[in-house]
Amino acid sequence: VQLQASGGGLVQAGGSLRLSCADSRRTSSNNGMGWFRQITGKEREFVAAIDWNGGRTDYSDSVKGRFTISRDRAKNTLYLQMNSLKSEDTAVYYCAGARSSFLVTSRNQYNKWGQGTQVTVSS
Repeated sequence: VQLQASGGGLVQAGGSLRLSCADSRRTSSNNGMGWFRQITGKEREFVAAIDWNGGRTDYSDSVKGRFTISRDRAKNTLYLQMNSLKSEDTAVYYCAGARSSFLVTSRNQYNKWGQGTQVTVSS
């Protein structure tokens, strides 16, 4: 597994979690990266993305202002800080590495995927 996501868990509504994604083989160190999430039976949806050096970020409207994506290239790790969590944020969260160094938001522009980490927000 090239990307290893962790940090999921059970949290109450209004709480916070920080997800991490370790790029142990440095396969995405010069690429854009992103977070997606998926609810069983639904399409995997875009959450947040960042370009290769962290200079640009983008978010889905549903998480803008509550989530923050960042990366530490020295540690080859991607993060997603999630604040003010809502029950509708409950999903499996996946980190992904893009095909290019740019910030990209479309799922088909990513070719490396982590195994997913479950986030459950109780209301």
